[in-house]
Amino acid sequence: MRIAEKLTYAAVIAVLAGCASWNPFSSKHAPKNPPAPLVEFKQSLAVRTAWSTSIGRAGAFVFTPAVTSDSVYAASADGGIARVDIDSGRERWRINAGAPLTAGVGSDGATIAVGAEKGVLMAFDSDGKLRWKTQASSEILSAPAVGQGLVVVRSVDNRIAAFDVDTGVRRWVAQRTSPPLTLRSAPGIVISGMTAYVALPGGRLAALALSNGGPRWEVAVGDPRGTTELERIADLSGSPVVTGRDVCAVAYQGRVACFDANTGATRWAKELSSDVGVGADDMYVYAADEGGVVTAFSRDTGSGAWRNNKLANRRLSTPVPVGRAVAVGDAQGYIHFLSRDDGALVARVNTDGSAVIAAVPLSTRAAIFQTQAGTLIALATE
Repeated sequence: MRIAEKLTYAAVIAVLAGCASWNPFSSKHAPKNPPAPLVEFKQSLAVRTAWSTSIGRAGAFVFTPAVTSDSVYAASADGGIARVDIDSGRERWRINAGAPLTAGVGSDGATIAVGAEKGVLMAFDSDGKLRWKTQASSEILSAPAVGQGLVVVRSVDNRIAAFDVDTGVRRWVAQRTSPPLTLRSAPGIVISGMTAYVALPGGRLAALALSNGGPRWEVAVGDPRGTTELERIADLSGSPVVTGRDVCAVAYQGRVACFDANTGATRWAKELSSDVGVGADDMYVYAADEGGVVTAFSRDTGSGAWRNNKLANRRLSTPVPVGRAVAVGDAQGYIHFLSRDDGALVARVNTDGSAVIAAVPLSTRAAIFQTQAGTLIALATE
């Protein structure tokens, strides 16, 4: 089963600390349960491809494009970084970082940050010129977060460090205890105001003050349970989402939950296990569980609005709201659009046949997706 495969692999990488990152979408770790066949349905939502380009393969890592007011920045495992016009998809520039990359992209529009092999953190300006590079304490698998004059990064030894956006000088570091076993994944960081919301192994979500890295609050999204260390893995998945006064997140073998962004007080929490992050809009929080079931929860109360189980075992990406739908990609390169009202399938788009590894909103009616094979595609709903 998929959970058993992931836990076994986690145990292996805990011993073989130097091995390559594990990508849950990789065909080498395909689930024993075959993906559900694609069901026929009447397409009721018009979806158009605004633009599409190739950025380069992700390899065994997870790369997420960064969206700014006028550009999309994307990276690939071979060191490629590109700036693409947000409206036309026209490539403004493409560079090679000079080293294989393991994480990215973070950007505030003026600075682009990526993680390179052996824990090197690199920052470029908006023209693709290297500003600085520095050494993190260990390998970087999560995309850096850029904001408020800082580049904030979490390394696999569970250190969160902030570097000056102009000079690369380290401003502060915060250490968190790592559980005995963790998934080799890429829990993310989101900067909102003067706070960094950091997803952590062990099912923890931390809010850190950007001024000095001090804790504002820390909560459990997934509590480790079980009699063995393998059963007790409960790492946060994907990036937390800040929406209004709430910050929401989901944990592997844990819960999906929303918290007060200022105090950490629990708004609501529901049992759910996911290895990808959550999506949210003004009404719902969307989560795709490990079995391929997509659920919409009321943002206010956490009550279930609908569930779609037609995508079982298709290894879904983080759900992303797009207009009156929510979109999820799968391991075969399909992007499925579900009705925001009832979860019914309303549209489907095929990409390049490889896993969809990232989905990011471009606007209220458009989103951008990145595949493992390197396709960067912007889709818009009519």
